[in-house]
Amino acid sequence: MGALAAEKVIGQAAPFYLAAEFWLTVAFIIFVGLLFRPVTRMITSALDGRSDAIAKELDEAARLAEEARAALAEYQRKQRDAVKEAEEILARAEAEAKRMGEQAAQGLAAALDRRGQLAMEKIAQAEARAVDEVRNAAIDIALSATRKLIEENVDKGKSDALVDDAIKELSDKLH
Repeated sequence: MGALAAEKVIGQAAPFYLAAEFWLTVAFIIFVGLLFRPVTRMITSALDGRSDAIAKELDEAARLAEEARAALAEYQRKQRDAVKEAEEILARAEAEAKRMGEQAAQGLAAALDRRGQLAMEKIAQAEARAVDEVRNAAIDIALSATRKLIEENVDKGKSDALVDDAIKELSDKLH
């Protein structure tokens, strides 16, 4: 220490390598140099890991986005198909309703025709019965009138002869 004090007095500076600050600086640079490599490796590997994780997340996001687009396209296609199928079902239902309406109209027309035909047949039957009744009544009246006339104008002998002739004619007509 005496030498340092003497140097200060004289004004000469000590060589730089003898100064403690120099060795402290050299030791700090060596320390930082030794730590720099492992620390940079750790930082680089951490950044690389983070970069790989981000890349994986981006790939996963891209894959999910593609799946979402595919699912959206599939659902849109299904919706279009469902709308088309609903329209087809509606068209078939309308056609079926129209066909059933036409069948019902035809059935009603046929039923009305049948009822009209039955009414005409009943009228024809009633006319035939009425004609038969009138004919039978006319026959009964004619027979009564003939009987009365015969009774009044024909005597017993002539009456027996007429009955005998009618019986003979009857057997010829029946055979």
